Amino acid sequence: MSHPALRGDHHVHSTFSDDAVSTLEENVAVAAAAGLVELRLVDHVRVDTAWVPEFVDAVRRLEVPDGLTVRTGVEAKMLDASGTLDLPPLPPGVDRVLIADHQFPGPDGPWSPTATRERIADGRISAEAALDLLVGATVAAVTRHPGNQLAHAFSILPKIGLDEDLLGAERLAAWAAGCAATGTVVEVNEKWGCPGPAALAAARHAGVALVASTDSHDARDVGRYDRVARLLAGLGG
Repeated sequence: MSHPALRGDHHVHSTFSDDAVSTLEENVAVAAAAGLVELRLVDHVRVDTAWVPEFVDAVRRLEVPDGLTVRTGVEAKMLDASGTLDLPPLPPGVDRVLIADHQFPGPDGPWSPTATRERIADGRISAEAALDLLVGATVAAVTRHPGNQLAHAFSILPKIGLDEDLLGAERLAAWAAGCAATGTVVEVNEKWGCPGPAALAAARHAGVALVASTDSHDARDVGRYDRVARLLAGLGG
């Protein structure tokens, strides 16, 4: 039997995001056809994004087939080590903020993956210190914005030349404890294949809720799981 989390897709983009190609309606139609029971429609925001009320209203007006629950969300990147998010004021109706590591949360603001690689390569920051910064920033972000969702946790690591396996048990335990204490949901992300087995095991041990997501930018991908199915199967019962 497949994992029950696979009956939902908790991170699906629409044309409200400038890098997605499918409408809200198309995402709902594919989710219903795939037999999903829950769909979270999510789009990228920045601090100056002005269309969130329009997005919430468009979701509210969707015709949703019986058996499918549609929820809303916005995806905002971590900006720095203090857990600041690139987030505008949110109107009522946004169910969840997805906290993302699109850039590296440095102590003085976001570092691009390239700039972070350069800092590690020339010794301005060690790999160990970078890992500490990332975990600390993530815990700070979920503490400042409790009850939300981590989007593709640790996806920044391969972009800066580090492997998730380097995090180690102590950092993962602190990360998972921070998520558990703040009621943060952790998504298992198909697009990036993360978090990995050790992080998921730490999250489950801490009692963190896990959800499945495709991070779809094209409706044809909604609810289609491969890597997520394998990662969840690796957790066992």
